[in-house]
Amino acid sequence: MTAYLALLRGINVGGRQRMSMADLRALLAELGHTEVLTHLQSGNALFSSPRTDSGGLAAELEQAITQELGMSVRCLVRAHGDLERIVGGNPLARVATDPARLLVTFLNVKPDAALLSTIDPEAYLPEQFAAGEQEIYTWFPDGVRDAKLTNVFFEKKLGGKKADIVGTARNWNTVTKLLGMLS
Repeated sequence: MTAYLALLRGINVGGRQRMSMADLRALLAELGHTEVLTHLQSGNALFSSPRTDSGGLAAELEQAITQELGMSVRCLVRAHGDLERIVGGNPLARVATDPARLLVTFLNVKPDAALLSTIDPEAYLPEQFAAGEQEIYTWFPDGVRDAKLTNVFFEKKLGGKKADIVGTARNWNTVTKLLGMLS
């Protein structure tokens, strides 16, 4: 059995795409997953499964949400080992002094290095970003409220159409809490 984290994009934000975490837990259990938990109301679900295809698990969850809950919600799934790598390999650890202002944008694909190189980091200072394997770390020293380097920014810059690349962000406090819950 592998421990997984499902990250749902854009639910329970600003009164839109309202989803109860009890419904999400029940849906994951109906799909045959075990040890199902949720964290916060923003679409963070932990579960165990014998399956090893994170992309397949995400697609299955998206389809089930559409069929059972009548919502179109993009989902990303990461295995426990992926989350350990993300936390252990934080390239902004030395500059990020407030974990609430350090975000990880989880992506459905590996970011294209050529497209990343077209983003001028100087144009977005004091915000900073660094690419990981299938995620982007972003530091917002002035806070996230008026941030420019959002998950939508990276979706557009790295994929063009939103359907091509999907990103959902969590702050560092949430990321490390989720890793602790998976362990």
